[in-house]
Amino acid sequence: MRRLVGVLAIGLTWLATIGFAHAQDARYGKVKVVYHLNGDGAPDAKGYMQAMRNIRNHIDAVGKGNADVKVVMHGDGLGILKVAKTNLGLQGEVADLKSTHKVQFVVCKNTLTQRKIDPDKDLFDVVGEDVVPSGVAELSYLQTKGYTYIKP
Repeated sequence: MRRLVGVLAIGLTWLATIGFAHAQDARYGKVKVVYHLNGDGAPDAKGYMQAMRNIRNHIDAVGKGNADVKVVMHGDGLGILKVAKTNLGLQGEVADLKSTHKVQFVVCKNTLTQRKIDPDKDLFDVVGEDVVPSGVAELSYLQTKGYTYIKP
């Protein structure tokens, strides 16, 4: 009898967990979000890591596959990809968000040009389609396409 009660308790816990996950999915549905990074990451990249946690928490809350997330970086915000070249923790966060959750990290060409940054040499994992003419113009453009603006 104890064994049956234990099995039932485990089963109910599992069902409650699944139910909670589905309730979260239902609450938020599909979302389109643009995160705006233009600030310095502070010592030890703490600010950048916090931004990555915010994005991950957001995706976890709405459910995997329900979030179309873009991170637009300009000015000091490009520091996240500079630091990720050598900071393996940050590099792992960026790589995982890109590969597992399809988060796109968008880089401002104006910043690249003005600061003489070579994305191939100076930044972590930037490809041609990640570069846009203007970070601030991209933020505005994405908002007209239904993306919610978030500044972590």
